[in-house]
Amino acid sequence: MLCSLHVKNFAIIDEVEVFFQNHLNIMTGETGAGKSILIDSINFALGGKATKDIIRKNAEFALVELIFQTDRKEVFQIMEKNDIGMQDDQIVISRKILQSGRSIYKINGENAPTQIVKNIAGYLLDIHGQHEHQSLLYKHVHLNMVDRFAKEEAFIYKESIAKLYQEYSKLKEELNSAEIDEDKRLRELSFLEYEMKEIEDAKLKVGEDEILQSEYKRLSNAANILESLSVAYSLTSEENDSAANNVSRAVKQLQKVSNYDEKLNGLLLQMNDIESLLNDFNRDVSEYMDHCSDSREELEQVEERLNLINHLKAKYGNRIEDILTYYKKCEEKKFKYEAYDEYLTKLTQKIKIYEEKLNKECEQLSVIRQQKAKILTERLIKALVDLNFLDVQFEIQFTRLKDFTWNGFDEAEFMISTNPGEPMRSLAKVASGGELSRIMLAIKSVMAKKDDISTLIFDEIDVGISGRTAQKVSEKLGVLAKEHQILCITHLPQIAAMADTHYVIEKQTDGLTTHTNIRQLKEEEAISELARILGGAKITENVLNSAKEMKALAYTIKSHGNSDLIS
Repeated sequence: MLCSLHVKNFAIIDEVEVFFQNHLNIMTGETGAGKSILIDSINFALGGKATKDIIRKNAEFALVELIFQTDRKEVFQIMEKNDIGMQDDQIVISRKILQSGRSIYKINGENAPTQIVKNIAGYLLDIHGQHEHQSLLYKHVHLNMVDRFAKEEAFIYKESIAKLYQEYSKLKEELNSAEIDEDKRLRELSFLEYEMKEIEDAKLKVGEDEILQSEYKRLSNAANILESLSVAYSLTSEENDSAANNVSRAVKQLQKVSNYDEKLNGLLLQMNDIESLLNDFNRDVSEYMDHCSDSREELEQVEERLNLINHLKAKYGNRIEDILTYYKKCEEKKFKYEAYDEYLTKLTQKIKIYEEKLNKECEQLSVIRQQKAKILTERLIKALVDLNFLDVQFEIQFTRLKDFTWNGFDEAEFMISTNPGEPMRSLAKVASGGELSRIMLAIKSVMAKKDDISTLIFDEIDVGISGRTAQKVSEKLGVLAKEHQILCITHLPQIAAMADTHYVIEKQTDGLTTHTNIRQLKEEEAISELARILGGAKITENVLNSAKEMKALAYTIKSHGNSDLIS
């Protein structure tokens, strides 16, 4: 469940913190008080789109923090996989957005990518925002709902189909790009042979270019190297003022006195080592200079080889490895073009094999979908009747697409008739806004048990309804709240009366700034809030009594489970 929500500097919210309870949490307030902003803040924390415009005026950042209590093993697996620690089965998710537009997500105090936050949120809550019921107008949403209802039974096939379709699509794409006329095939073959011969003649070796670059650097600076070595040799060799001559003199001087003090033997040994090192150095320098001949011809050869390699790099890749990889691809293409008919035949046969596999998997998935759709239909009809669709007819109609997709070959559409004698038609052509809202609530109530999501959030699920229908919606929410935590924003007293915990959202201003606040109501305050919703600006004694009666009726309905059972 969602234990608490902390919001700071978000839109017109300065700072609020609210602790939610289990079962039905109702939020009411005047129009414009910021009720939907609270839901927006939850969406924001869980990866919803946002810009720096949502940061409260004159603030440096906006922050939303959610604390959940959960026992979902799927959540624990995600946390463990991403090395995020758990404590007392609590998850703290926060998001901060800075004036720069940068967002920082954290899970239990550790930075986390957006996708991990979204993955975890998918197991913790389901948010029905304003106008979400409009998604019911799209057929792909209907198929998705059937699959969600089927759960693992459909998922196994969907996963298999997605992998098969990926390979199938690659093969189809390859076949489409491979189909060329004879003249073009011969031209392509000739060009491939030319490119392959150019690479073959070069006899490239991996790492060769790096060695050549080093050689080129040495050979192009040979004159400078020889000049510097000559100077160094003259300074250290056997000439009168050379280092070697001076070191030799120093050795002789130390030899004269080394018998007088044992410590002098150490100094003598050091000078002997220096003399030996200088002699080795001079010998190595002399040998290097002896082998330094005219290197112009060698330089030309290295330069010519580098130019060839760089020419091939410009055409076929930035590295020798890339050029060799390109050559292998040319080999594969050459084989295709040389044995073109055989290649096309094999490719077509391979596509046919994948089509057969796909068709088999899609048919099995379609059977499962249609079986589950029958059960879903029965439950949805019952839920719709509970929501005052008394003579409703409903079915899920399946059609087969012409081609395969990653999601199989099914298309599903919700068909409905809400009045006796009327034929069933597409949901998109029949339902009004209020009806769509109720249908979505029916779907959510059926799906809630299937999805095992503990927290459901409804932002103005009551749009377009009133009277007895509103009463039925409130009862459905009350039933759902027995097994789930529900957060619901409403304008209707029938729904507000059903609250297990009631919060009021208020907008306050000092003339200069405006901010939103939320607080939990006590029993008497909840009745006063109901009276406000019932009576508007003027709350009379009769309105207060009506509010008390409505609250008492809600308690009775919760006990009996249905207002129709109350005499």
